[in-house]
Amino acid sequence: MGNAVPISEFAIIIRLCLGFLAGGIIGFERSSRRQIAGLRTHILICLGATLLMLLSIWLSQGFNETRNGDPGRIAAQVVSGIGFLGAGAIIRLGNNVKGLTTAASLWLIAAVGMAIGAGMYIAAAAAEALSLITLVVLDRIEKKIFPAARNKLLEIQYKPGSKADTAAAREILKNYGLKIQSMDVNQGLGKGKNTRLRFLVSIPDSADISKLARAFKTAGDAARVEIKEKF
Repeated sequence: MGNAVPISEFAIIIRLCLGFLAGGIIGFERSSRRQIAGLRTHILICLGATLLMLLSIWLSQGFNETRNGDPGRIAAQVVSGIGFLGAGAIIRLGNNVKGLTTAASLWLIAAVGMAIGAGMYIAAAAAEALSLITLVVLDRIEKKIFPAARNKLLEIQYKPGSKADTAAAREILKNYGLKIQSMDVNQGLGKGKNTRLRFLVSIPDSADISKLARAFKTAGDAARVEIKEKF
């Protein structure tokens, strides 16, 4: 370390600008999907990681005669510290969890910033390119091969005096590729009381909800079909 060439002020500015650019590219993609951690968050994290890596290198070069302690620990703390920000991007909505990809992108962009701060430009550029491929290209491929599904409450309200045909309802859900988690029948008693049939189903995002509702109405005495989030 005694023969290491100190980082010039010009190199410091270049690395900080590259950190700003790298964070902006990933952050722009996250903002385009209306994620909680977007453009500014990714830029600030990448800039901070770049600066801390520069500080870590500067301390190692400026205090290389120090034998007790390790100034390079600053960079190591970035990896663990970024976990707090990542946890803030994860949201639980009922049975669904959102924000895991954004949390991973925050962790990744911190690593890219550290690589830029260390002068590993090729490694940082490769990681940036691969992360963009993962977020943009693989996202489209994944949705086609493995369409996302959400657990929702499907409620079928039948006309007064009509009984719920659970077998027919199950067959319709099966034909549309919906998986039944649970079922509940509320049999209407008395004059003017409607029978309600409730299903907790796993519905793919690609499912045509309007066609599903029409299928229930044409197959029996269903008066209303309602689908809502399960919380």
